[in-house]
Amino acid sequence: GKRKYMSKLKQLREERGLPQKAVAKSVGITTSYYGMIELGTRRPSLDLAIRICKYFDLSVEEVFE
Repeated sequence: GKRKYMSKLKQLREERGLPQKAVAKSVGITTSYYGMIELGTRRPSLDLAIRICKYFDLSVEEVFE
């Protein structure tokens, strides 16, 4: 569900010691928009979800189940 992927994204990012800014820049969105995705106030498009997962080297299913 929604809560699960939000905490998963944050966990993945923190495990790698990355600021939100680094992830956001790599996937081509603003830091504030990425922050909203982590908080669950915004749902990423499928295209963006795929880019985020590629960044973390994981499948979409592993992150957005």
